[in-house]
Parts: sequence; C-alpha cells; structure tokens
Amino acid sequence: MSGIETWSAARASEIIAGQQHLDGATLPILHALQHAFGYVDPQAVPLIADALNLSKAEVFGTISFYHDFRSKPAGRHVLKLCRAEACQAMGAVALHQHCRTRHGIDWHDTTPDGELTLEPVFCLGLCATAPAALLDDKPLARLTTGKIDTQIEGLSR
Repeated sequence: MSGIETWSAARASEIIAGQQHLDGATLPILHALQHAFGYVDPQAVPLIADALNLSKAEVFGTISFYHDFRSKPAGRHVLKLCRAEACQAMGAVALHQHCRTRHGIDWHDTTPDGELTLEPVFCLGLCATAPAALLDDKPLARLTTGKIDTQIEGLSR
C-alpha cells in the first residue's frame, strides 16, 4: 500500500476540483480519492456533494453501491474471497467461515493489528479453479483452509 497519503480535507478538495469537470464525475472522484488515500473518508461526502451539486445521500448511495469503495483504511494485506456460485459449489462458504473465524473478523473488517482486511467479491473469473481469492491482488486458486492459512502466514509482517 505504498504511496497512500494521509487523509486531509484540503488534499481531498484538490482531488475533487481536478475531477469535477468530467461528465459523470462522481465515480472518477471516488476512484481518485480511494487511490490517493486508500479509502473514501466519510468527510469527503459533503465535499463531493457540494462540488457536484448533489445531495449527500446521492454520494453516499454511490459509495455504498460499489463494493470496491472503502470507508475506512484497509489493513496492510487485503484478502478478497470469491462468493460467486462456482466457488460456492466448490466449498467456498466453509472457506469463508474458516477465514472469518480464524482471524476474528467479518466481511469488510480488519484485524486489530491492522494486518489483514477481509473483503467479499462476486466473481474473480477464476471459476475453473474454484474456490478462488485474491491476496494483495495476487490470484489464489483451488483453495483449502490449509492453503489459505499458509498464504496468510507467509505474508511479510
């Protein structure tokens, strides 16, 4: 997660100003904020709403509709577990439960030490090698609880 800036309203306002001229600027602004800060801080919602003449509810609705936007910083490592039908058919539900229980977190949560964030995704396109996941954007396939534990334990701390 190198290159991530610390949240600041002034920097967020600069980012918004640089994108607000675009047609359909809401999504480009949200992507730019998440790219800069690693998440879309809730304090950005009124800034975006004011810049685009939208209600705060419209901006929040867009953020909450798209699962890739975060409202708080992610951990040092992000595990995205596929929840699509092919992965479910190959045992992903038990794998998901194992990960949530083992690390004591639920979907969209981060471990207390800030190491791991767990996110659901709805198809990685790795259906032939289900169940699948992404760990820090690296594809993992034909997962078992043992394989996922080994991958997570092998992360640099």
